[in-house]
Amino acid sequence: MSGVFLKDFENFASTATADSPDWLEPIRRTAMDRFARTGFPTARDEEWRFTPLAPIVRRSWRAAAGANEDLTPAQVDPFVFGHPEWCRLVFVNGEHVPGLSFAGSLPDGVIATSLSEVLRNGGDLLQRHFARYARIEENPFTALNTALFRDGGLVHVPAGVDLSLPINLVFLTTREADGTVIHPRNLIVVERNARASVIESYVTLAPGARYWTNPVTEVWTGANTWVEHTRIQRESEAAYHVATTQAEVSRDSHYRSFSMAMGAALARHNLNARLADQYAEALLYGLYITHGEQLVDNHTVLYHDHPNGHSWEVYKGILDGRSRAVFNGKVLVKPEAQKTDAKQTNRNLVLSDFAKVDTKPQLEIFADDVKCTHGATVGQLDEVALFYARSRGLAAEEARRLLTYAFAAEVIEEVALAPVRTELNRLLLERLDEVK
Repeated sequence: MSGVFLKDFENFASTATADSPDWLEPIRRTAMDRFARTGFPTARDEEWRFTPLAPIVRRSWRAAAGANEDLTPAQVDPFVFGHPEWCRLVFVNGEHVPGLSFAGSLPDGVIATSLSEVLRNGGDLLQRHFARYARIEENPFTALNTALFRDGGLVHVPAGVDLSLPINLVFLTTREADGTVIHPRNLIVVERNARASVIESYVTLAPGARYWTNPVTEVWTGANTWVEHTRIQRESEAAYHVATTQAEVSRDSHYRSFSMAMGAALARHNLNARLADQYAEALLYGLYITHGEQLVDNHTVLYHDHPNGHSWEVYKGILDGRSRAVFNGKVLVKPEAQKTDAKQTNRNLVLSDFAKVDTKPQLEIFADDVKCTHGATVGQLDEVALFYARSRGLAAEEARRLLTYAFAAEVIEEVALAPVRTELNRLLLERLDEVK
């Protein structure tokens, strides 16, 4: 299979040079060489043994053809939270579509544009940050993305800017995506003393299409910043989604991540946050809701590299049918990271006798003056709570839906921006109608 991608790379490299800066080509080639040597992970790799990659590995994928279909803004509106005034970058089958995008009223100096546009104009900011955080040595899918990406979003918030409205990155697939692989690449740079919110959405207009999305997002924060990064995965339930997010959190900075996964036949998200200086803080929240034969796999790593770091992680899952969820969360505390405070929790609500959860919270601590805890639960709805709800006049199905909603809503409440929180609640209620 790696040979197929190597051929695609050579074909792509022969046509992309004119639109790319000189510094990018060696990075692409090094990444492709890395993938050619390692290939895809197998079940023998500890970090991948619960992720069945055969449906991806055994299939021949075509490169995405881009936006071959005329779409109207009205078709995109359902995926932008009902706030047309927000800045949005829309990518259709991996290609930026300016006619569907909207710049909004961004403060002076803020950049929200496509990577392809930046590369055509030199990309000095991109050169300083691209491929510096999501390392090709640690993940073959990251290496493949680095070699073959064509487009994606770039968000740059200069020092001291308070970005009051979110920036929305929308990756939309249509029926033209069937049989293709798409490698979106995103870079979010928030300079010192700035605040920003970015929403990253993977959605589809072709619910039965079988395609593969392989995105990589790098986030860098300067000192004393506040960043909320919301990620929504609502791919076709016949599709595959393997993603990496790498956040580098600087001194006195706050990085808040919320990840919601509801789509794809197989979805995996590798989320890594590195607390790269003292007094850095990372809060990771996640919600996954599965039914049918879906599999959702969340792998997170919190790197505490310096003293006085704080991290808080809560992931919740709701499973129905014969679906399966995997959670593997690791907190790694280096010897010099004294005074670390880290808490990690994974809770799962199983609505079916046939659904399955594999959960593995981990602590690797090499410092002695720390406060670190972790825990995981897998269970069903509380019969006492059900009885109480029914005794208050609720029908059995209504009582179950209410308790299931309450279980999930607790983590959604951690989203800071009220309009985003409202939309996530709406998506949650719609999804619960599907899994009941």
